[in-house]
Amino acid sequence: MAAVSAGLAASGVDVLDAGVIPTPALAFLVADHDADFGVMVSASHNPAPDNGIKIFARGGVKLPDAVEQRIEAAMAGEKLLPTGEGVGRVRRFSDAEDRYALHLLGSLPHRLDGIHVVLDCANGAASGVSPETFKDAGATVTVIGAEPDGININDGVGSTHLDNLAEAVVRLGADVGIAHDGDADRCLAVDADGKIVDGDQIMAIIAVSMKERGVLTDNTLVATVMSNLGLHMAMKEHGITVRQTAVGDRYVLEDMNAGGYALGGEQSGHVIMSEFATTGDGVLTGLHLVAEMARKNKTLAELAAVMTVYPQVLTNVRDVDKDRVDEDEGVQDAVAAVEAKLGESGRVLLRKSGTEALVRVMVEAADPESAETYAAHLADVVRQRLAL
Repeated sequence: MAAVSAGLAASGVDVLDAGVIPTPALAFLVADHDADFGVMVSASHNPAPDNGIKIFARGGVKLPDAVEQRIEAAMAGEKLLPTGEGVGRVRRFSDAEDRYALHLLGSLPHRLDGIHVVLDCANGAASGVSPETFKDAGATVTVIGAEPDGININDGVGSTHLDNLAEAVVRLGADVGIAHDGDADRCLAVDADGKIVDGDQIMAIIAVSMKERGVLTDNTLVATVMSNLGLHMAMKEHGITVRQTAVGDRYVLEDMNAGGYALGGEQSGHVIMSEFATTGDGVLTGLHLVAEMARKNKTLAELAAVMTVYPQVLTNVRDVDKDRVDEDEGVQDAVAAVEAKLGESGRVLLRKSGTEALVRVMVEAADPESAETYAAHLADVVRQRLAL
């Protein structure tokens, strides 16, 4: 962060140092402060050595691919070397966390009084603001994974490692567990029995709540092609349309912005509530999930029952010509045959990896055995037909 600040100042940019805050907090502050852009140093849900740089444009929105490429190209060009008054200043953004916390509290439809929440902050950026905000909203809070040292972020804790959270919730007799990832743009949960409630279930709960309160634009939820079939079935039952996008929160956000939709997200726990955020916000999501428990006076397990999670099997088929997966007749015939057998009780998705020579085969079915059998069969077909 110090190196980025120094480089920006040396190029004539005035820098406000917001300290260690969640990625969605930065996005909010860029808009709230009317800054020209924001820079986040983060490894997201990965280990600390994977740190990279995320840039948010004016308004706190992520950059399009074309703009990112122009920035990378410009880095190889002539450097900006202002002197004297042209050199930027670096100042402390002293109330950054407070502004964000007040924004979160102001978004809540209901206080959290009477609910015991265990928070896993992934030894990351939410370690300060998330516990304090949940307490200010009225919850009783127990915190784990909130001792960051700059190296231990996401190390056996957080939304990618839920065992410790589940154990703590059950041991303490808490009502709910909320897990963030390192930069706190994700939220997953566990119920009072330690059962995982994933991003699809969280979206289902919040979507139904928003529809009941009349704030779900066009009664529409935006999700990716990886969302569980159970989400689609549940939303259909509640009169909510599900729009599908490619995998990635940026594609969800693009579709939300194009249609003016209020809610979207991913199974991984990236949930976007566009009235309050320009990106996935794990603290915001967790607060609204627990607020719904308080509003309806129901357990998380009772709320999550709105959706039946269909068994889902994902198989990676490596060392194949992934670019032919959509055009190979043998593969497509096999997919069509499985889809015919599954009918409305299942789903097939074949997707090529964006970075590796592999095809991801995903099958959902009403029972685990069918999902595993059909996934193995399709993986064999892909392996045989697309072998390199």
